[in-house]
Amino acid sequence: MGYEKHTFSSDFIILGLFSASQTNLVLFYLTFFIYIMTITENTVLILLIHKDIRLHTPMYFLLSHLSFMDILHISNIVPKMIADFLSGRKTISFAGCGFQIFLSLTLLGGECLLLAAMSYDRYAAICHPLRYPILMNEHVSVLMAGGSWLVGTINSTVHTAHVLHLPFCGSRAIDHFFCEIPAMLKLSCIDTSHYEQGAYVSGIIFLLITFSMISASYVQVLLTVLQMKSSEAWKKSFSTCSFHMIVVIMYYGPFIFTYMRPKRYHTPGQDKFLAIFYTILTPTLNPLIYSLRNKDVFLAMKNMLKSNFLHKK
Repeated sequence: MGYEKHTFSSDFIILGLFSASQTNLVLFYLTFFIYIMTITENTVLILLIHKDIRLHTPMYFLLSHLSFMDILHISNIVPKMIADFLSGRKTISFAGCGFQIFLSLTLLGGECLLLAAMSYDRYAAICHPLRYPILMNEHVSVLMAGGSWLVGTINSTVHTAHVLHLPFCGSRAIDHFFCEIPAMLKLSCIDTSHYEQGAYVSGIIFLLITFSMISASYVQVLLTVLQMKSSEAWKKSFSTCSFHMIVVIMYYGPFIFTYMRPKRYHTPGQDKFLAIFYTILTPTLNPLIYSLRNKDVFLAMKNMLKSNFLHKK
């Protein structure tokens, strides 16, 4: 009971990513710029998909959910970092830390499933174009998006509840820039090996299996494209798949390395560096890679700007 009382009554201290040095001041402004850029990119993309009827397809429907997840994910972490740096305060309440863990895990898990769904959409569109309206219709895309949110939420609820009930009877300083489970496990004064085994199973389901599905989908896409006679179609598809896989690897690689290693192998500096990829960088790159290189999106943006200009006149 003493452990529980101490756990629920104390705030945590987030040591953060920045210090008062000149170099870290530059990193702070860079992070702030990336945050504004990410929110702008993803918001514009959601608006375009919502307003332009030509973008009312399963692919862009899933992409709009990915953009919304990215907005929530980076907003769950970066504003707190900015506020702490400007105010000099580094504390976070127990409830605030729990909410940060819950939302982060929900979005990380949901995005893994959503990326797998998006790769399946590309596989169905390129490898089975005649059956695409059956394989990927509105009903299927809604189920995929809803399932990603639901399964991600359930998984997050289980892990968040377990971690928050661990006794934290020593230092309350989290050597990270947000409340992340691997960093918090180090603060617990009991053996967490059983929980780590459960987290490893979740990692297999959400990370290894979905990454394998994405890789298999793009391999099939490339094999199908190689059989096409059009060199232009080959170059376009190869370029698209390559960029998609680069972003997927940037997301999954650090994520797998962080969540599927035993606690004893984690170092604070390494964990912070890896977390930057799947919490800050990929939400910025996703709209650029998945949509802004697309002619349909550029046309929709052009039409929206033209419409707004005419409306103002």
